[in-house]
Amino acid sequence: MRNLATTWMAGVAVVAGALSVSQAGAAAPQAGPWTRYENLAPVIGADGKQHTASCSGYPGTDPSFSFWAKKGASKNLVVFFEGGGACWDNLTCTFPIAGLPAQVPQFYVPAISPAANPATYQGVFDQQNPANPVKDWSFVYIPYCTGDVHLGSATRTYTSFGHPVLPVPAGAPFTIQHRGFDNFMVVLDWMKKNIEAPKSVLVTGSSAGGYGASYHFPWVQETFPNAHTYVLADASQGVTTPAFDSVGRNTWNSVLPPWVFGDDSSQVPGAETLRVAARAYPHAKISQFTTALDDVQVSFYGVMKQFYGPGGSCPNPAVDWNQQMLGTLDSYAAELGNFRYYLAGGTYHTIMRSPAFYTENSAGISYSSWLAAMLQSRGGTGGKGGGNWKNVACPTCLTELACP
Repeated sequence: MRNLATTWMAGVAVVAGALSVSQAGAAAPQAGPWTRYENLAPVIGADGKQHTASCSGYPGTDPSFSFWAKKGASKNLVVFFEGGGACWDNLTCTFPIAGLPAQVPQFYVPAISPAANPATYQGVFDQQNPANPVKDWSFVYIPYCTGDVHLGSATRTYTSFGHPVLPVPAGAPFTIQHRGFDNFMVVLDWMKKNIEAPKSVLVTGSSAGGYGASYHFPWVQETFPNAHTYVLADASQGVTTPAFDSVGRNTWNSVLPPWVFGDDSSQVPGAETLRVAARAYPHAKISQFTTALDDVQVSFYGVMKQFYGPGGSCPNPAVDWNQQMLGTLDSYAAELGNFRYYLAGGTYHTIMRSPAFYTENSAGISYSSWLAAMLQSRGGTGGKGGGNWKNVACPTCLTELACP
């Protein structure tokens, strides 16, 4: 099983840079520099339960969780969920992203790198670029180190396949803290106590973080009920197999807003997540970005088809993923007046932290301009206030691939 596709990693770029470190109990950050909040105390979350923040605790890694915030000049807020793969069974949880050779599969980020710093990131984090539509917004950056697409609230024990570098020999049990939801509750509690009611909120994230944004934006909306809410899921189309929806979410003990998704989240297919949420919040603006053949999304879907099939009708996972992705976008666009998509050409994965945020224009408009049009419009049922914010795609991207 170690010969699985080498692109099965929705990894997070780790960039060196100095950190401004603060305690979670300190005052809210001032305009200007990023502040890191660590040594986080347990909280009673928005769901009325106690939550303690933690990374995965994979053997040999740092289990502590922290997050970053930055105060902007405007009264608007970006909540960003970081990406970094996923794990849900003995195989996938054995192999975190750890700088191993390409022939060794790597599935998720198990800990926060001490060198990580959103001040050094590109794309939407580039505060100096005049084309950045959120350059003067406040930010909250939620790291991802739990393998559960920010949804979990569980401790699970797995049996190792044998890691070539980290201290988990084959057959040995090891424990993973799937605490993405707990981490989010801790950060949301801080946001409620430290951020003055924003005028607008953009809830977004890339890869696994796009799922965090898709599932958790209702909690943010209820925390700031008077804000105009915008949602952008970057490279997280929800193309999954039915069996995986049950296996993965049950493994993580996923916690979703029950007033939106009901009490049993496994009954909501991955591709339906954003549709259900958009229906529940018709005055929020909901959107997705993806490339036509995103290699990371295709590779993870290939794992699901192989071990948790069946998926679609085509055996080829890239074609199957493409067909289902296009079908979902088409049905969303036909039904939901508050939803739009940007479908770009290519195979690359994620855009929000990439230089492509400014250079991507395969759909006839630059991505940064498209996002700006979304944020310039106000919410409204039936697409009211949509303005120039439209569904866009590269000239050939809407042509469904044929099964070979």
